Amino acid sequence: MKRILISLLAIALLTACAGPRAIEVKNPWARAALTGENSAVYFEIRNGLSEADEVIGVSSEVAEAVEVHFSSLNADGVMQMKRQDSVPLEAGAEVTFAPGGLHVMLIGLVRDLNAGDSFSLTLHFKHHADLTLAVTVQGMEGMDMPGHAP
Repeated sequence: MKRILISLLAIALLTACAGPRAIEVKNPWARAALTGENSAVYFEIRNGLSEADEVIGVSSEVAEAVEVHFSSLNADGVMQMKRQDSVPLEAGAEVTFAPGGLHVMLIGLVRDLNAGDSFSLTLHFKHHADLTLAVTVQGMEGMDMPGHAP
């Protein structure tokens, strides 16, 4: 009996030390652009929860409109962007927002985004609390540009 109690206590302590699981975002960055232009934000997002969730919106003070888009090549080989109403996040899944795929569009910048600047971007979820990211702006030199600016 004593052995069972010690085992249960050990399991409880290990679970408590593991900390709460959450949705995490890594490496948020944006492309440099001037006032009135568009830019894009990229990052990796991981759902560490045991339940599925979804990104249902994005917001930021740096642009007139902020939307999630998906870029892909059409049958004619032309890059197209399509607005996404939501992005599913299965339990344990990681989704990458990267050039040429999913990305957050910043439409109609209200200020310049210069290399080294940072700004806030908030992700809104169906179930999880909002996450506000500190996004770092990177310069355009040396970036792979797969057929379009964002």
